[in-house]
Amino acid sequence: MSRFLVELPHDPDGLVCAKFVKLALTSGSHYLTHADWGCHDGVHSGWFILEAGSKDEARSVLPPPLRPQAKIVALNYFTLEEIERVFGDHLT
Repeated sequence: MSRFLVELPHDPDGLVCAKFVKLALTSGSHYLTHADWGCHDGVHSGWFILEAGSKDEARSVLPPPLRPQAKIVALNYFTLEEIERVFGDHLT
């Protein structure tokens, strides 16, 4: 399983924002009811992280009306050794 960051950008219009968030909160998805939102700070997006087998599988967690605008990013970790190899590859 891979980890994915799901971002749910939406229109800043007050009523549109409220409808979007209500849809997320009433979807029945644990992920959406525990999403973090930036709306009160003027960033009209919600975010959550989940484990899934693919981006398509991560997208399928969302209610159909939220899927088109969702941004899904596969997350990874780096080790210092990996980064040092990158620098080494560019020094030769």
